[in-house]
Amino acid sequence: MSDVIQEKLNTYQALLHKWQPKINLISNNTLETSWDRHFKDSMQVEKLLPIDTKAVFDLGSGGGFPGLVLAIMRPDIKFTLVESDQKKCSFLKTVSRETQTPVTVQNLRIEAFDSDIVPDVVMARALASLPKLFDYTHKWIEHNKDITLIFPKGEKADEELSLLSQNWQYECRTHVSETDANAKILIFSNICRL
Repeated sequence: MSDVIQEKLNTYQALLHKWQPKINLISNNTLETSWDRHFKDSMQVEKLLPIDTKAVFDLGSGGGFPGLVLAIMRPDIKFTLVESDQKKCSFLKTVSRETQTPVTVQNLRIEAFDSDIVPDVVMARALASLPKLFDYTHKWIEHNKDITLIFPKGEKADEELSLLSQNWQYECRTHVSETDANAKILIFSNICRL
């Protein structure tokens, strides 16, 4: 990682610690371990992005994990962060400004979010179950047969996958999390509704 990226991530972490007492951006019990728990956890997704990725939607961005971390690492990709909480959006815009990282922040519920951009990748971390995430993303799946969905998941991943396969056909690669032995990152492609 370059010194420039490291400096931007350090600025981001300092802002997270400053804002956390006022806005619940992450769980308070993970604040002291935020570098490993949130930053490194998000950074590992970077190598899972398809080579030709140009546009990424991060749904339910919250404190910006993984979307804003990846935007800092990959300024060549257009990131759109979708978050319904106005205060969290203010935080995301502040980090974007302070780190000089261009992102689009959409202060909307996911169901209300519409865009002229068709994403190459849609991601979400700690947002909803897989069936719900696929419901959120179906409009982009229909417009881009080559879309990739990247969803970090915890211990319930297998249970959610079995529910998902009742209504969807897909290919799924599993990447074991580097930061949590009980977690995995699921990468979906060739998706269609049954």
